[in-house]
Amino acid sequence: MDKLVSLAKRRGIIFQSSEIYGGINACWDYGPLGVELKRNVKEAWWRAMTRDHNNIEGLDAAILMHPNVWVASGHVAGFADPLVDCKSCKLRFRADQVPEENLRDHKCPNCGGELTEPRLFNLMFKTFMGPVEDEASIVYLRPETAQGIYVNFLNVKDSSRRKIPFGIAQIGKAFRNEITPGNFIFRTREFEQMEMQFFVKPGTDQEWLEQWREERFNWYLKLGIRPEKLRFHQHGPKELAHYAAAAYDIEYEFPFGWQELEGIHDRTDFDLKRHTEHSGKDMSYFDESSNERYIPYIIETSAGCDRTILTLLVDALREEDAGKEIRTVLKFHPDIAPIKAAVFPLVNRDGMPEIAHKIYDIIRPYYKAFYDDSGSVGRRYRRQDEAGTPYCFTVDSQTLQDRTVTVRDRDTMQQERVHVDQVLNFLRDHLAW
Repeated sequence: MDKLVSLAKRRGIIFQSSEIYGGINACWDYGPLGVELKRNVKEAWWRAMTRDHNNIEGLDAAILMHPNVWVASGHVAGFADPLVDCKSCKLRFRADQVPEENLRDHKCPNCGGELTEPRLFNLMFKTFMGPVEDEASIVYLRPETAQGIYVNFLNVKDSSRRKIPFGIAQIGKAFRNEITPGNFIFRTREFEQMEMQFFVKPGTDQEWLEQWREERFNWYLKLGIRPEKLRFHQHGPKELAHYAAAAYDIEYEFPFGWQELEGIHDRTDFDLKRHTEHSGKDMSYFDESSNERYIPYIIETSAGCDRTILTLLVDALREEDAGKEIRTVLKFHPDIAPIKAAVFPLVNRDGMPEIAHKIYDIIRPYYKAFYDDSGSVGRRYRRQDEAGTPYCFTVDSQTLQDRTVTVRDRDTMQQERVHVDQVLNFLRDHLAW
């Protein structure tokens, strides 16, 4: 993880937020390469949801919502962690992460000092809407994006004339005042979710849960993640949320252990029922095919965009023996690589830079490309290896004779020659989008 964090900063993937002021804990900024990687991940997810399926609509709900939304969802009353504090070393711990014997003896796992009794701490960030800061003007930064989908169920259904089963997909920021954030961008206080809520007829929910469970697992395989690093974890009776009939996590084996990457849940009719009760708005659905009215069940797929990016970084990072040196390379799937192609002139003379610039200008409107004429070609290759660039095109002396350029593959380091006029077609043949 230390090597990964160092590489991420050096190559402009991820920076510590507000670093010049000493940083702010568990908040991160995406640099030039990172923002391209993140954009590609979101695009891959959005395509998988709204293009590969003809019954899923998109939504972008506001971050700030009516405070009663969070009363209805249970977040105001129940979205809290029990915390204990050490009276000696002043460290704070989540009670569920302190060994039972320490809690029983009120003994700090860090220094052996006395622990306080557990106290509940709500994880939602509060702010105020309007000029007066009082109880009546409290609003929350949303701790999840799903509620924006639930309260818009009728709006989307009616405006898009959808019939059940159908889904609503959304990508957006969420905020949680995590007590124990860490492991780089794995658990942060500001994060981005990629969630899809699929509305189904009661009684068909188990079938849809299995279908989405399989599809979501395969999505990570399509991103090039090693299958041996992925697994399912089924929630047992003690793990299930109060609203869930069944739940699975897709887990990845990080350097710090197996951790949740995405949740697939059968949320039953809990959410729409709660919003019906608290808003007074009937959230039921009339099924013309069966001539019955019911509250739809919801199958949720909830993925963390930042966790997906961390997974891709961890899974792609390799250190390989390249003879006289160790080659550091990010073996991203080409479709999600931040830079798709780099263009080099072998030397800065003999007309090679002019040809290289023309190739770069041909690629640039269609794919993220990078032009580099500094240092030896070998050093330029290494820089692109670290950035995860799948293909490098080099203009050399042979180019001047037959208008062909060298294409170097990142993973195999093998080279072939293609005609200058075929460079764009080469990329189109090797990239899905």
